Amino acid sequence: MAQLVLPLDHHEAMRRDDFILAPGNAPALAFVEAFPDWAAPAAALYGPPASGKTHLARIWAERSGAAVIAASDLHDAPPGALAIENLDEGVGDESALFALLERGEPLLLTGRQPPSQWRAGLPDLNSRFAALVAFGLGAPDEALLNALAVKLFADRQLVVPENVVTHLVRQLERSPAALRDFIARADAAALAAQKPINLQLIRGLMANSTDRS
Repeated sequence: MAQLVLPLDHHEAMRRDDFILAPGNAPALAFVEAFPDWAAPAAALYGPPASGKTHLARIWAERSGAAVIAASDLHDAPPGALAIENLDEGVGDESALFALLERGEPLLLTGRQPPSQWRAGLPDLNSRFAALVAFGLGAPDEALLNALAVKLFADRQLVVPENVVTHLVRQLERSPAALRDFIARADAAALAAQKPINLQLIRGLMANSTDRS
């Protein structure tokens, strides 16, 4: 399958229809889509990089009208629903976050670790973290990784042969982040060489990675 290689910016598709449903993320998606019928105003999503936390936060934001910000950028307590990402990488103003939790407006928080493992300087904030309703995004199966690879290529306006996708999923570390990072490398290499992304290019990149390690 031939492919025209152009230096195009890529855009990650974050609509509901773009979300790849799998057993490991189905409870989290069901909870997000149950809004506003939540048992508590605040909840958390956690999982490794590229597991779908941001995508789910965007789906919820569209549903709830919430703004989406990084925890490190939180410096006040704005009104209304809010999705706050990467809680376990530090909070700009812990007092502002505590005020939001106390206010009881809708909040969706994300992080890599379960919220019971998030750490803050305010002891009361740690208690609130531990009490959050939380949904983990489970380990991806092969079907999810295959679908994710196709989506990641499509985000870059690329269509690749099926054997490329199969080879990637079988040979790379079985994590969404590893897949995302390698596809970015493959896109850059294809652009630099003005060649399509095919099995030969993929194998060459993998061999170079092995040699460097």
